[in-house]
Amino acid sequence: MTLKIHIDDSAAPYEQVRAQISEQARTGVLPVGYRLPTVRGLAESLGLAANTVAKAYRALESDGVIETRGRNGTFVAAAGSAAERELASAAQAYVQRARRLGLAEADALAAVRDALRAGYGED
Repeated sequence: MTLKIHIDDSAAPYEQVRAQISEQARTGVLPVGYRLPTVRGLAESLGLAANTVAKAYRALESDGVIETRGRNGTFVAAAGSAAERELASAAQAYVQRARRLGLAEADALAAVRDALRAGYGED
């Protein structure tokens, strides 16, 4: 597992850790079942505070990307189905909210495109 933290990046260090692990798990660079370093171990290797890495791990676990098995460690979870179900649920809730607000489909879609560009750093 290779992570690089850019101090001059606008993203917080924990978000950089979260995003890189998530991307590596999604693309298969980190296969399902891969054992991640301990919070302290990863923090030390990256020169970060343990709380920073712990925050990233909590967010990844909440997203279903990783799972903690107590004293056995933290592993890349079988993604896909759980993450896709959660995303579909969030999308459905967004559509319902947009309709309640009286927005046209084109306006709702434009808002999503803007949010995706902002969230993924695309121009």
